[in-house]
Amino acid sequence: MDKKVAIVTGSASGIGAATALELSRRGFSVLVNYSRSKEQADTVAAQCKDAVAVQADVGEDAGCRKLVQAALDKWGRIDALVNSAGTTKFVKHADLEGLSADDFLHIYRLNVVGPFQMARACAAALRASKGAVVNVSSVAALLGTGSSIAYAASKAALDCVTLSLARVLGPEVRVNAVSPGYVDTPWQARGLGAERASQAAAHYSTMVPLKDYARPEDVAEAIAWLIEGARQVTGEFIHIDGGMHIQPPR
Repeated sequence: MDKKVAIVTGSASGIGAATALELSRRGFSVLVNYSRSKEQADTVAAQCKDAVAVQADVGEDAGCRKLVQAALDKWGRIDALVNSAGTTKFVKHADLEGLSADDFLHIYRLNVVGPFQMARACAAALRASKGAVVNVSSVAALLGTGSSIAYAASKAALDCVTLSLARVLGPEVRVNAVSPGYVDTPWQARGLGAERASQAAAHYSTMVPLKDYARPEDVAEAIAWLIEGARQVTGEFIHIDGGMHIQPPR
């Protein structure tokens, strides 16, 4: 009952999976959440020291409450929530006809409503443990870039949710966000295709001051710090983008 517990949504692959593994390495019990990728989630859970994989759609409030109850039933507490689940549609920003109202609603459902619902469902347990929430946002929220206008707008909305939750869940619960730039994840390969994803990573590396792009483990380390070490940090956004957010536009 003294071991700390984390829920990581969307943790079957990419940033979520890396975060689950990093938190496990640091001694957390981890609830690995997935929507469709059971086999991948089971693999991640098996690599953790003490973990369980639980299926739920965080776009549904009932799914969020299911995850919280599963963690409480197994471990009796929740110390950290990482909202990593998300979605997008890859549409060039100039292609205004490429996005429909339904596209916006689908993206907002997972990227904005889901994190809010998860935080709400976890609030009592997190207050009891004096825990932390970390939302996975994007530098796209600041720059209006990324995979589509709808995606960038959803991450900007998530940033606003982060600020509001930090205000209302304090003093017991700290709420922060990480804002990655380009990250080498299966999501990029699926959305762009392997060749285009490789080209995008190479191009990104020429643009930013650090001349490199992030790996999921880079983001996971920042998330773990916000959970464990940032005692006086709340309502903050940590950019893990090689300096893209300070790079003058070209």
